[in-house]
Amino acid sequence: MTQGANPDTSETVASTTPAELKARIDRGEDVFILDARSEGDFEEWRIDGESVDVVNYPYFQLLDGIPEDLHEELPDDQRITVLCAKGGSSEMVAEHLEDEGYEVDHLERGMKGWARIYEYQELDAANDVTVAQYQRPSSGCLAYLVVSDGEAAVVDPLRAFADEYVQDAKALGADLTYALDTHVHADHISGIRDLAAGTDTTAVLPEAAAGRGVEYDVDFETVEDGETLSLGDTEIEVVHTPGHTTGMTAYKVGNVLFTGDGLFTESVARPDLEDPEAAKDAARTLYESLTERVLSLPDDTVVAPAHFSDAATPAADDTYTAELGDLEARMDALSMDESEFVEFIVADMPPRPANYEDIIATNLGQQSPDDETAFELELGPNNCAASEDALTN
Repeated sequence: MTQGANPDTSETVASTTPAELKARIDRGEDVFILDARSEGDFEEWRIDGESVDVVNYPYFQLLDGIPEDLHEELPDDQRITVLCAKGGSSEMVAEHLEDEGYEVDHLERGMKGWARIYEYQELDAANDVTVAQYQRPSSGCLAYLVVSDGEAAVVDPLRAFADEYVQDAKALGADLTYALDTHVHADHISGIRDLAAGTDTTAVLPEAAAGRGVEYDVDFETVEDGETLSLGDTEIEVVHTPGHTTGMTAYKVGNVLFTGDGLFTESVARPDLEDPEAAKDAARTLYESLTERVLSLPDDTVVAPAHFSDAATPAADDTYTAELGDLEARMDALSMDESEFVEFIVADMPPRPANYEDIIATNLGQQSPDDETAFELELGPNNCAASEDALTN
């Protein structure tokens, strides 16, 4: 129990930070969460884990206290962490629970605070460069920092965390030289323009992605298939892999392939976000990209995607990466013929990412939301992959 700032005021219920809750989950502690958001918000996006038990009970049904049916679902011998969207309602619910004798705390800033967690993990890749993966547990977004001989590049940066890439590059003795997007994202606001405007970083887009109507207020460069960018003592190779979008492009550094949303460690891309009416044609293009451009690479190529889902298993270095040969051996979609692949991919498409049309418009430069509005646009799951069901053996 924490005390209020004024000793004359009554005690307030204990709180926990998103980082503290994440650490408990990572340690495998038994965690019990009472999610006080609406049923719809809960079904779309929630905190999960092997050691996490979650009960959803909307806060507006708890205004006058804890009903009997909820008592039956709550543990008597375990701490309960209450959460809501922003942290206000959860504190009220936690106070009710504490009055009833439960051990309880509430999540500071709620799911909005959870979305601020951003973790850094270096790859054990066979390169003479440093490659780090940034993991956003709330949405499964992944970005990468590549450092070689005093120069750094960030792949698929998020606007909300632009400052972190610059700081981490400096900590590794490098200046941020390039900020690259693999495509026009539909699930998060890109950070390449913010990095270009605030530093000497060059923003880079695939030529085909820029062709969708980019209207940036900063200078940027475009790259095409087969081109390279020099970065310190290494090179960034450009590999056009359309299918998820017409501009979808992978970047290869040594034996690491940054696949964007083209190929994940547990699934492949969905083909309907750019043009829902052309999903089957896009799926055929995706099949061609995977079979001819990606699977033709050596088996020890490290696939480093732009997203991970609850179905993903981290590698030994705790990154969401996998060797290409391993993916080909265990992912059903990579062994299908074209017609089977197309029918399978379009048969069970997940819901589209929340606010995806506004996010795309922002990433094209056609809308200019402020930082807070941009952050709220991307709250929730990414949903940029095809369904994981039956994709892997």
